[in-house]
Parts: sequence; structure tokens; C-alpha cells
Amino acid sequence: MRGLDATPLIALDAVVLDTETTGLDPASARLVEVAAVRLTGGRLDEGSSFRRLVRPGVAIPAAATAIHGIDDAAVAQAPVFAAAWPELAAFIGDAVVIGHSVGFDLAILKRECERAGLSWTRPRSLCVRLLGEVAQQDLAGYSLDQLAAWLGVAVAGRHSALGDAVTTGEVFLALLPRLRARNIRTLAEAEQASRALTNVLADQHRAGWVEAIASADDAERALSRIDAYPYRHRTADVMSAPPKFVAADAPIGRALAMLMDTRVSSLFVLPAGDQADAPPRAQDTGIVTERDVLRAIAEHGSDALAMPVSLVASRPLLAVPANAFVYRAIGRMSRLKVRHLGVEDEDGRICGALSARDLLRLRAEEAVLLGDEIDAAGGVPDLARAWAKLPRAAAALVAEGVPGRDVAAVISREIGELTRRAAILAQARLKAEGFGDAPSRFAVAVLGSAGRGESLLAMDQDNAIVFADGEPGGEADRWFERLGTRVADTLHDVGVPYCKGGVMAKNPQWRGSLATWRARVAGWIRHPRPQDLLSVDIFFDLDGVHGDTELAGSLWRHAFDTARGEIGFAKLLAETAGPVEPGLTLFRGFNTVEGRIDLKKAGLFGIVTLARVLAIRHHVVERSTARRLEALAALGLGSAQDLAALADAQAVFLDLILAQQIEDIASGVPPTNKVAVKRLSRRDRDRLRAALEQVRNLDELARDLLFRN
Repeated sequence: MRGLDATPLIALDAVVLDTETTGLDPASARLVEVAAVRLTGGRLDEGSSFRRLVRPGVAIPAAATAIHGIDDAAVAQAPVFAAAWPELAAFIGDAVVIGHSVGFDLAILKRECERAGLSWTRPRSLCVRLLGEVAQQDLAGYSLDQLAAWLGVAVAGRHSALGDAVTTGEVFLALLPRLRARNIRTLAEAEQASRALTNVLADQHRAGWVEAIASADDAERALSRIDAYPYRHRTADVMSAPPKFVAADAPIGRALAMLMDTRVSSLFVLPAGDQADAPPRAQDTGIVTERDVLRAIAEHGSDALAMPVSLVASRPLLAVPANAFVYRAIGRMSRLKVRHLGVEDEDGRICGALSARDLLRLRAEEAVLLGDEIDAAGGVPDLARAWAKLPRAAAALVAEGVPGRDVAAVISREIGELTRRAAILAQARLKAEGFGDAPSRFAVAVLGSAGRGESLLAMDQDNAIVFADGEPGGEADRWFERLGTRVADTLHDVGVPYCKGGVMAKNPQWRGSLATWRARVAGWIRHPRPQDLLSVDIFFDLDGVHGDTELAGSLWRHAFDTARGEIGFAKLLAETAGPVEPGLTLFRGFNTVEGRIDLKKAGLFGIVTLARVLAIRHHVVERSTARRLEALAALGLGSAQDLAALADAQAVFLDLILAQQIEDIASGVPPTNKVAVKRLSRRDRDRLRAALEQVRNLDELARDLLFRN
């Protein structure tokens, strides 16, 4: 899907989608009608359309019927969602989905899939409502009727799913010339421009909609760009589907015939008595491979062909999630010494098969093994052994030419996974020690570079805990103090040192209930004290990694909402961070100490701080530095060329620091952010000098952009 980025909108092959429902709350509304029509090469193909009424399983309210005209009698003989979904999913396929307020439609489909226990994969999408505002920001409104009237699009079949899908498609096509006039020509450009409408997106998120524009976290976006096969694909991309099943009491001869006829190397064995009306769960399923069959024949001769499959099957089936990256599946196969895995959907039901044959295209073995070993670690020694592979994993990726920014995203992802695993182990210890389960819903989060997806190999831990209910110093808080302490101790023992600034959930200022955190954030922003702000900036990088991560996400978004318009707070954050150390001398030489230049102090820190402060000031709700700079440019703040140059400079600093850290670790030197200038090639010296030139005027740029509206 990432290969679609540069596709011109006028040439986009997509599916335009619309739904009719029992209500407007995605959490409770049920689907009663869904329709889609193909858009191919800049035109709607109404001859290729899909429409189904759906029996919702609840009474349709009269108020809903008054809008779309669908009552209980109309859907009495219609299929339920579980029966209609496979056909709709097949119609959509891998296409980009277009809709008006498409986040609502996607939320409805996702919720219906969850109710039915069906697999849901969020498609790439564009929202016509957002694109309308991008194209013309002063319209009275952006409803489908208002956009159609503005663009001169005839409306027919309003409030029928197919009629609205056709109208939405025509509105989308009519918007294209106006978008081109604003230099928005490609799919990626349309997505980026839509993301800049943070007000609308925030309102939609609060309403429970799926994000209209896919915003997978920056680590995932980076992984999709890495030129290493296991990091570019998920197991769903390489699995064999649909899975092949055989009854437990079927003779081995029949299994052998199935293996030969279907040209697969394994079959999944159904639970005894199961007729495969619905895919079974991995824990209830077995597997028989071609090797199992050959082994049985070698041992029992032709008599083996009449023996039941269950005698040679292995149980339970080992499986990986469909949305896991391939490198995790490879690691699991390696650790468990197996050649076949099941693939399970979000409900744990088998949706495909994965074999070593499917995974021949793999590289960067150390990185492949790392993730699964973290997941399987049973204690600190196991975690430490897994974590020790990280420098080799990074070196393997760098050797393949992977940019430092993308390697940093992988490192950050695994720091998050390490923190998650440390929290799981800590919870188990607390329960074993008699402290019981967590007293309320909670989330463990990482902050700083790990939250931004920009961690390198010289790191310490920054983490926090947010829980649903509890007072400071109360019983719940004391439980989470124990959890935070054990997490910090585990990470420190594994090799991620305690934070020198104390940004750890074991400390009271970095944990609290949602209410406590909100009061804390309000105090930071509205009554700031310099001594309180030394570490507050990295709070705006917060990212949940364990537990109810939506708690962390809602708090993070709340902080941006609270800081909106608070220029004094943003200014104080910038002043607290301090100036950038000069990286160049008066005559453009490198400002080194003992032959090294600290590129964090001389460049990286300044760019990260500027992007964060401006994101807070201008309500750019993003985590990564690059995404913040892109969004600021999309808002028209400052020179887009200057902001892009800062992102490029950050990439140079990341490349050079990471390469130095890998070399230092291999030499037994503790990694730092200090780069030896003499080891750099002439090309890298030129790149570094140009990057340092870009950060010379950061203070002036900050003063200018902080006060722009």
C-alpha cells in the first residue's frame, strides 16, 4: 500500500463507500445498509457496484427510518452482517476507501466485525468532508449536500447507501481540480493536507470514529519503508489463505491426497467433532505436515494410510497474529524450531498458514530474532539476552542501507515492547507476592525519543503510568508505585538505565489517575514554574505501550488541547530548553572536544525541541519530529523549504550518531551522541557541515514561528 503514495488522485483506483445505520453513535449503532462503487482512473464505474441490506438484530428506531426509509420489515429477510461481510470485504480488497465522513463508516464496519468475531483490517482511506475543507476553508459547512451544491454535483438517491456513495464519488472527482490548484495532486499529499485539520480530526476521534486518514504510528510507517523484507510486510501479506483443514478422524491417506492436490505442506486438524462451520481458534487446532505423513508411512508402511490423522498431528497449533510484522514470525519459528505456523485474526481464529517456504526472503537475522525473544522472555536474564541483540540488529539494518531515522523507529518499537514485557512480568510478580491484580484500568507509556520513534543506542528509560481511578498516595497509587518500581528495576537490569532526570513511573510525578494527570497538565500549562518544566516537554511525546493504551492516548491528546493558544507556556518551554551549542566555529570548522562533536547538543536536541514547542503552540497533534515539521509546513507556518531542511538535518544527525554508536559498541566503548569527525568520509563531513548550518538560526526561527497565527 505504501507504493500508492505518489499515485495521482486523478488516476486513483478506489472504492467509494457509504453506510446507513440505526443511529449516529458508532459504539451502539448497527448497520442496516452498505453500498460501494468503484472509482477507476478518474471516473466512477457505476456498473461495478455493491449494495446490501443487513439485518441488524435490533429494532430500527423510527427516527432512523425517517432519514433512510429502511424499517424492520425491509431487512427482515436480509442477511446478518457476518454473512454479508465476506462479500463486501472481497469487493473492497486492497483498494483505497473514499467516503464522506468516512471515519464514521469505518467505525461502524469495525464494530460490526468485532461483534461478529470477524477479522478487521483498517483500509487506507480518504475523507471527502476533509478534502472539501482543504480545498475551500471558508464554506458555511461541509455536509454532502453543501459540498455537492458548491461544486454543482447533482444529488440523487440521498440517504440511500448507493445513492450517497455515487454522490460522494462525484464530489470527490469535482474536488480534484481545486485540490490541484493548492498543489495537492497525489494520495500522500491529500492525506497530509487532511491530517493538518487537527480540529476536525479531534472532534471525530472524540465521537468514536475511526481515524479518517490512517495514522499508523511512526515506527510502523518507518518499518514499511525499510528495505528489509521482514520489516516491510506483515504475516497477512505472505500467509497462505484460506487455510486448509482436515477432520481429526480422517485417514492419513486422505490428508496425503489433500496435501498433493492443494500443493501445500501442512493441514490444520479440526477439533474432534468440529465440522468447520466457523474457523477454530489456534488453541483448539492441531497441525499435520508432509513430514508427519512421511514419518508415519516410514514407520507403519501402507497401514499408515488408514490410520486417523489425529495420531500424527501436533497440538496445539502454534500461531502468530495476522497483523504481526514478518520479522516476529521468523523469530518465533527460529525460537520454537518449527517450520509451520498458523495465522490468527484479531479474535484468535485461524485465517491462514505460514511456512518456512513463505519466508525465504529474509535478511537482518539478528533483528528478526530480537522481537520474538522479548515477547517470550520469562524474566530479567531472558530479557537481557534478547536486548543484547539490539546493537547487532541495528548494525545489520544499517549495513543494508536502511536510513538512521528508520532504524531509530525499529529501536523505539522494541523499547516499547521491552517496556511492555517488563510490565507484564512485574504484574505477575505483584500477584505472586499477594498484591493482587491491578485495581483499575491502566496504561504504561514511554516518553521522549521512544515515544517519538527516534531512539538510538545510547538511551535511558522514560516512562509513566496513567490509571483510571485513584487518589495520590491512595491504595491504587501505591499498587502502581510498586508496578512502576519493578518496571524501572527490570529495565535497568536489562540494560536501559534509570533516567537521570527521574522520568519514571516509580516516581509520583510520573504516575497518577486520569484526573490527577489532567490537573497536573493544567498546572504545567496555566501556572508554569521553570523548575517544573525541566522534563515536562517530553510528556508531549507520550505513547502507550501496555494495558489500556487509549487512556494514555486520550491524556496525550488532552494535553495538546489544553495547551492550545497558551503562547506563554510554549515560550517558557523553549526558554527552559536553552540554546543549541554551536557546532561550527567562526570559520566553519567543527567545534570538537577531543576530536568529537556532540551532535545531540549541537543539532539534534534543538530541532526536536523546536518541532515539539511549535507543535504544542499550533496544536499539531503528532509525535515524531519529522511529522511535526511536515504538519507545520502544511499549516503554512514559515518556509516549507526551511522546515524540510530541518527534517533533513535531523536525518543526517541520526545517521552519523547511529553509525558512531554501532562502531563504538563493537569496540567496547559505551555509546554516546559524540561523533568522531576524523572517521567521517568527505561526503559525510559535507553533509554534517550543511546540517549544522541549518540549526544556526533556530532561536530566531523559534521566536518568529511561536507568535504566528
